Amino acid sequence: MTDRTDGSTGEYPTGESGDQQVSPPVGPPSPPVPYGAPAPHGAAAPYTVGAVAPRTNTLAIVSLVTGFCCSIAAVVTGHIALGQIKRTGEAGRGLAIAGLVLGYASIAITTLLLILALVFAAAVSAFVASVNGATSSSTYTATPVPAPSGETSGQTGAAYFDEGYLQVGTGTTVVDLYIDPMCPFCGQFDLANGDTLAGLVEDGSITLRLYSLTFLDPTSQGTEYSTRASAALTCEAALNPESTLDYLSALFVNQPTEGTTGLSDDELVALSSGSESISECVSSERYQAWSQQNTDLAVSGGIQGTPTLLVDGSRYTGPIDDPQAVADFILGATL
Repeated sequence: MTDRTDGSTGEYPTGESGDQQVSPPVGPPSPPVPYGAPAPHGAAAPYTVGAVAPRTNTLAIVSLVTGFCCSIAAVVTGHIALGQIKRTGEAGRGLAIAGLVLGYASIAITTLLLILALVFAAAVSAFVASVNGATSSSTYTATPVPAPSGETSGQTGAAYFDEGYLQVGTGTTVVDLYIDPMCPFCGQFDLANGDTLAGLVEDGSITLRLYSLTFLDPTSQGTEYSTRASAALTCEAALNPESTLDYLSALFVNQPTEGTTGLSDDELVALSSGSESISECVSSERYQAWSQQNTDLAVSGGIQGTPTLLVDGSRYTGPIDDPQAVADFILGATL
């Protein structure tokens, strides 16, 4: 018997050994925690395995990267990547679409630039053709002309009718020059090289043979200016041979713009500086048929445009506005 703290007496139950025994806990047992439910406060959370993110499709990445440098590769790999992603469930659909957008945009820009380049090239070609007019044999159509009359055979002054040219100088080197009075490039050639040729004629270095052609008749609004001017030059060469080159220079100094009616017959007569008047010769159209026939002969002989310069039969292919290059080509043949 022992005293209790509350003043009562009693005995604690003990085991056979006399040790104090503890009473079992009073109350109902705790219910089990369901699987997957949050653990009670203070208890460790059960271990769970997290979801694994799908891998990114390799071709989708390739499509995006090549979209900045190789548009065709970006488009091809982009479409393949979308097909693979649809079958496998891989990530990267957005990358593939971005690559496709970049690829198609690059192809569209390249195509547009190519179209613009072709349009520009066509415009330049048309411009050059309009400037050069009918100075190529491919655009020149020979027109049947009457056979030369008795006045256009043999030699008169500097006009060699049977040979089809006007000749000045007596040098051993033969220079053949094909021009058209309305050809703007012929005007540039004469402006740059006319004095050089005249000097070589004067000092006896060359024989200059002039072929005045009529390629650009269709560009003078029906007045056939190239034919009229070529015939007027022939009139000057026949009547005033010593001023043949002066008249040629005057034709180019006063050269009309291509596409206009050109100089009138009276204006052509006024260009003459010789002692003999060429008025009647010009008004009678004496050498017009001969000039047109010479053009047909030049085309059949391989002359494809003007100006054309041959030195002892060798064609000059350098710049027409470089007098030093022309002089070197001519003088090289005279050595």
